Amino acid sequence: MYYDLLFASVWHTLRSFGYSHYGVESGAIAVLHTWGQNLSLHPHIHCIVPAAGYTLDGKWKNIGHSGNFLYPVHQLSSAFKGTFPDSLKRALRKQNELSLFTEKVQAAYKTKWVVHCKPSLAGAEHVIKYLGQYTHRVAITNERILNITDNKVTFIAKDYRDNAIKKPVTMDGIEFLRRFTMHILPRRFVKIRRFGIYNHTTKRNLALQFTEEEKPGIDALIKQQKTPETNVERFARLTGVNPCICPVCKTGRMVIIRELPRIRSPTGDTFKKRVKQI
Repeated sequence: MYYDLLFASVWHTLRSFGYSHYGVESGAIAVLHTWGQNLSLHPHIHCIVPAAGYTLDGKWKNIGHSGNFLYPVHQLSSAFKGTFPDSLKRALRKQNELSLFTEKVQAAYKTKWVVHCKPSLAGAEHVIKYLGQYTHRVAITNERILNITDNKVTFIAKDYRDNAIKKPVTMDGIEFLRRFTMHILPRRFVKIRRFGIYNHTTKRNLALQFTEEEKPGIDALIKQQKTPETNVERFARLTGVNPCICPVCKTGRMVIIRELPRIRSPTGDTFKKRVKQI
């Protein structure tokens, strides 16, 4: 419930600002992250928001203030601070659980909420590529783990209170597992969501209007064939680790010298027969 409300509140805030500031139906691609560098529970949503949208009569309109900013960030923070706790209170009231969380909800109203909003200095392609590296990652990757003993785990984490310097963090194995399991999402939970003009329903219902000059470029973009992704490229994209680079020296290049054939595991009946024979 909490994460669904978080998504809904984020889009409600962005959508209302699109209409109130520019009179357009904008959009957003939202990605849920739940962890901090030390595996603490830190739910937050990254959003890619276009500086454009469709007016009520279906016309495409570029928005933004000369490329400097899209929406006033302080107003975004205030609006989101009001939207999310209100939604949470209504949901808890429906489940007759509001009395159990009254103090925490009231504390949320008193807390300073921050919405971090900035343009992409390196271009939209850079943002999508950067965010794409993290969409299918888990809370921590193997390369960050330095050492594992019988009861301790040591891993690397950025200390944002000290200029994001990477430092080793050691904690009990039980505590490490507790923190890691906090970030396991419910089954079939959708952590990447599209809203507004990015939603397939909205795109189908909108009467998209392009000029004759725009149509050739759009048609060419649609027909453009994407180069098939290799297994190595797919692994690097999903994990952020280049398997071709030596994991020890970080400079040498790994070369495939042999591929092991796939070995089919025995079926249940065959396995039972072998166990009986032993």
